Amino acid sequence: MTISALIIDDEQLARDELKYLLDSVGGVDVVAQGANGIEAVDLIEEHHPDLVFLDVQMPGLDGFAVIKRLMDRHRSKVGHGPGQSPQKDIEPLPQIIFATAYDQYAVRAFDVNAVDYLLKPFDRTRVQQAVERVKGRMAGGAPDGPTGGVPESQIDALLKLLNRPHGASRFPQPAKLIVQAQSRLLLVDQADICYAAIDEGVIRVVTQTFEGQSKCRTLEELLDLLDSALFWRAHRGFVVNINHIREVVPWFKSSYQLRMNDKRQTEIPVSRAQTRRLRELFNL
Repeated sequence: MTISALIIDDEQLARDELKYLLDSVGGVDVVAQGANGIEAVDLIEEHHPDLVFLDVQMPGLDGFAVIKRLMDRHRSKVGHGPGQSPQKDIEPLPQIIFATAYDQYAVRAFDVNAVDYLLKPFDRTRVQQAVERVKGRMAGGAPDGPTGGVPESQIDALLKLLNRPHGASRFPQPAKLIVQAQSRLLLVDQADICYAAIDEGVIRVVTQTFEGQSKCRTLEELLDLLDSALFWRAHRGFVVNINHIREVVPWFKSSYQLRMNDKRQTEIPVSRAQTRRLRELFNL
């Protein structure tokens, strides 16, 4: 049995590696590749593949958002809305294998009934096992799609899961984070972090004694790992630890800046959208 597949990943090297491993495993025809979630949705509707290897973390739409959009479109086509009539000859949704560098996403992947998930860097044996699982599911007559045979009555519950804010993730935040300082990977207590800032895609993490870089790609991803009771996104480019705010400085036109208690006493702007939250935090 040869199955058709898409590879969706924002890293060219990851796509090349997975394509090479699939060629060596055999039985999979990679019909197209994409670099982001928007391309994923379009390519799935164009090619109707049996299987999609889907990166979890991508710009625009992440892997879970892709699933949500596919499910929303699929439901509209099959007529789940009030007064809608089902259309005939609707293409089934593809099987999904998630690809990620973080195994914390594994449980959530199975919450949406993905066939499997692969951790980066990819391993040939695991790729082969995942492909065999897909073939077994297809040969066994299991219904196609990311719902993987979940009754239609449960799709609403899946959509609610996918709509859940990142801060509501059931994964407990780690007490420590890994911060790269030159060639060293340091474990840092969250409480010691003063703030984090993103510039040209690089996230800088600052404590009172040193600064380094996070492996996270976005501040949203970093916030997923941080204690929401301590950390606040004061500005689109900054996340601050409220316990390390040294001073609130009034700025022009009723705006504010935060002076932090790091070595440089860095001043961080508060966006207008977050000014109300600032006032709530400190009863201004």
